[in-house]
Amino acid sequence: MQSRAGALVRAVTALSESSGLPADPIARTLVHLARGLHWEGLLWTPRQAGGVEQSHVHSAAEEEAAVFLDPPVGSLLTPAERRLVLHLARRAVESVVRTGRLPDVNPTALPLALLAVRACFVTLTKDGQLRGCIGHLKAQMPLYQAVLENARAAAVQDYRFEPVRPSELEDLRIEVSVLTPARPLQYRTPEELLQRLRPGVDGVILEIGSFTATFLPQVWEKLPDKEQFLDQLCLKAGAWPGDWRRLSPAVSTYQVEAFAEDGDLAADSGS
Repeated sequence: MQSRAGALVRAVTALSESSGLPADPIARTLVHLARGLHWEGLLWTPRQAGGVEQSHVHSAAEEEAAVFLDPPVGSLLTPAERRLVLHLARRAVESVVRTGRLPDVNPTALPLALLAVRACFVTLTKDGQLRGCIGHLKAQMPLYQAVLENARAAAVQDYRFEPVRPSELEDLRIEVSVLTPARPLQYRTPEELLQRLRPGVDGVILEIGSFTATFLPQVWEKLPDKEQFLDQLCLKAGAWPGDWRRLSPAVSTYQVEAFAEDGDLAADSGS
């Protein structure tokens, strides 16, 4: 809860700094919208300097305003919000490749769902082949900002590829994956680990020593065999294939809501 509270303060502070408005009116505006959507959240207490109370909002009669981080379980971005996310990612890629800078975005003009603090990945493909993929496994910033930052990184900072060239922009396909929080996967034997994995549903995080790697759920399309999936994930983490059997690594899983520029706005991996 404390990390979410910190993220909450940073999100409101960023909105305040970018708009020039005090934080309290921003918080009160957001809570007015959020209560209508029945979102859950944390209390914003303007009387405390940047303080956030670790409790749920129970009534609209509360004097404190509130900023809401998460929609009810099971809700998704609307098709319009997904199109806007893809538009932001495309703008970021094209601006960075052509000018070296991210575009200016006014967060106060964005829908509430894009201001929620969420983790995401941005994936670039060209002619069906991976051209860049960068993201965060943990929510660190508002979704719109994460999309911009990860789109830039996927285009010019993925060490596996040369930076995207202006001549490639028209051939790029952009996909955005919004992540659920990762949860540890408990297992006692390699066989139980294999049994508990859900191809096509789970993104997998593998931690071996100081090395960590992940595959998004979409990778199951190319690596449908569970053992091959884990072998390749070991290689990505800098370990040997089969180390997932020998070293009993820590494993976590997450799900994603994935959508791409080709019009596939209904894709959803996981619950």
